[in-house]
Amino acid sequence: MNKRTKGAVKEQMICDYITGKGYRVVDRNFHSGRAGEIDIIALKDRYICFVEVKFRKDSKMGMPEEAVSSNKIKKICRASDYYMLLHKQYYGLQIRFDVAAILGEEIRYHENAFPYMI
Repeated sequence: MNKRTKGAVKEQMICDYITGKGYRVVDRNFHSGRAGEIDIIALKDRYICFVEVKFRKDSKMGMPEEAVSSNKIKKICRASDYYMLLHKQYYGLQIRFDVAAILGEEIRYHENAFPYMI
């Protein structure tokens, strides 16, 4: 399985997981050009959640959460700004940045994993 296919499978795994927790997935793989990409965008209660998915087959290269660098965070935040500009229907919601980490087959979901950064 190539990297892109594996990524799609893992993202679907997270979509299924969060849907089971009461989230409603509204978008996937949102590209904002230069700003970057957001893996999953979901609604839960009064939040719009921008979800970054990270996968590692084992911990030899570190934990999946550790792969969310400050540069990646800045790109996600810029992409979220662009998404909100295009989707004004979500203006009344609070914005939250979550990280879904998959280690092997274990899922760890971190709500409010990082603050907004420019």
